[in-house]
Amino acid sequence: MIDWRHWHNEPHLIGGLILLGWLYAILTGPLRGRLAPGIGYPRSAAWKFYGALVIFYLAIGSPLDQVGERYLLCAHMLEHQLIIYPAAVLFLLGLPAWLVRPVTGCPALRRILGVMTNPIICGLVFTLTLTVWHAPYLYDQALQNRPVHIAEHLMFFGAALSYWWPQLSPSTEFPPLPPGVRMLYLPAVVIGMTPLFFYLAFSSDYPLYKTYEYAPRLFARLDPVGDQLLAAAMMELGGMLVAFLAFAAAFVDWQRPSAAVQLNSS
Repeated sequence: MIDWRHWHNEPHLIGGLILLGWLYAILTGPLRGRLAPGIGYPRSAAWKFYGALVIFYLAIGSPLDQVGERYLLCAHMLEHQLIIYPAAVLFLLGLPAWLVRPVTGCPALRRILGVMTNPIICGLVFTLTLTVWHAPYLYDQALQNRPVHIAEHLMFFGAALSYWWPQLSPSTEFPPLPPGVRMLYLPAVVIGMTPLFFYLAFSSDYPLYKTYEYAPRLFARLDPVGDQLLAAAMMELGGMLVAFLAFAAAFVDWQRPSAAVQLNSS
């Protein structure tokens, strides 16, 4: 049964999060004067950055990981959505432009960063990473092998940062896409994710993943096929909802210039 008192405290997880938090504190604190002279402490950005670390730990280190790893695909899907959406979004929003400039402003990296931040590449990295990892063999390997599971989560987080970069880039050298282009980018990624949704949702005659097929049932009415269908619905509806909210934000940004022109002409 589930041990609700068990929280992951492995050195690679706790140490990695502490290292990220410490680096952020040093760079935005004592070293801020060198990176951005005259700039005050980015309090709002810091809340977002540390919030991202907390959400990442709640997804990976809480008992939710145990439920998703041993019992329910839908719980594992929720875990991934926490990594892909709030954690990745807050992580990028927590990075001031001056903090990333030593990397994004490096002339030697300009060409490779230009390719990596291209919206077509970002969308492909996101859709292909998630799609490949949901292949039955790889997914079951991640559930049964801890190092593979760690690699899966890190790649999901990296792919999520790639997905959100064209929309939330903190860089002045590689800025966010114009609102109109973002309104095209978002539906394109949703369409790109649709085959994976169909694969999970319409393989309803049998469970795709052996781990969940033979897992003890936490809920009598939620069999492996129903669990798989619920996970597919969470993936598609969750992705569509987040994309809709981002699309609405882009639409508002797109309308602002025309509104400003109308005010100036009146």
